[in-house]
Amino acid sequence: VQLQAFGGGLVQTGGSLRLSCAVSGRSIRNYVMGWFRQGPGKEREFVAAVTWDGGRAYYADSVQGRFTVSRDNAKNTMYLQLNSLKPEDTAVYFCAAYGAMAVVTTNPSRYEYWGQGTQVTVSS
Repeated sequence: VQLQAFGGGLVQTGGSLRLSCAVSGRSIRNYVMGWFRQGPGKEREFVAAVTWDGGRAYYADSVQGRFTVSRDNAKNTMYLQLNSLKPEDTAVYFCAAYGAMAVVTTNPSRYEYWGQGTQVTVSS
């Protein structure tokens, strides 16, 4: 299973980006999909996750109300819409998957598959 995250870039405070995570090698239907990020000098942290059918989404408090996670199983792709971006959102964003379908975890060690990351930089 290979995950590839893309869509990052440089935006100003208050701007928006849409990240995508394309998966190949296996259908994502049986997987919880998640987004994590790692800022400069920081540990990797949970951002958002979505259950196998897109029915439930979970967010870190720091992004609640600004970010939206979604998925399209037919396209084997997950998305993260980032709105009202702040400088503290600057990080490398990673997508990940683990085979639990509907039991979401924020613990990165539980995720089996990872993408390579895409850089998001928010200027002040």
